[in-house]
Amino acid sequence: MVYILLGTGFEEAEALVTADVLRRAELPAALAGIGGDIVTGSHGIAVRADLPVGRVVLEDGDMVVLPGGMGGVASIEGSGEAMALIRRAAEAPGVWLAAICAAPTLLARAGLLPKGVPCVCYPGMEGELKKAGAVPAMDCPAVREGKLITGKGPGTAFDFALALVEALAGMDAAEQVRAGLHYGA
Repeated sequence: MVYILLGTGFEEAEALVTADVLRRAELPAALAGIGGDIVTGSHGIAVRADLPVGRVVLEDGDMVVLPGGMGGVASIEGSGEAMALIRRAAEAPGVWLAAICAAPTLLARAGLLPKGVPCVCYPGMEGELKKAGAVPAMDCPAVREGKLITGKGPGTAFDFALALVEALAGMDAAEQVRAGLHYGA
């Protein structure tokens, strides 16, 4: 299962494009809400979560996805349940962790980015990644390193989501979804 965390102020494009692309690949994806069933994004779009973040139970092969949006990242950081889940995901060898836009900086502040790992975030925020010992990959829309996937921002949401599909279901599945979307054609 892929759990996409939604905190108030999340970046809608990053969360919803990711959920849509994963489901097109027939990968189970659930929106996990912080603070309620209805979570409002940074552009005023209200989304109904599939389950509260406190009900997420991680198993090998699962993935936790952190959309960006400054408010959404602050909501995640302010939730003890969400941060405990993220720490469990980062520490479990069989669980994936993915973050896009401002969310990789949350991982940096929490000490959850391995030293020397290449990653990407919203342009202008790379300093936080460097402070944590990560290596910003400036010109990449999405970067995969081990079980960590990072993305640049809302404009790269399709690249990010397709990187998740490739990691979980393989290149053929990602290419099939890409072709169906006519993305990059």
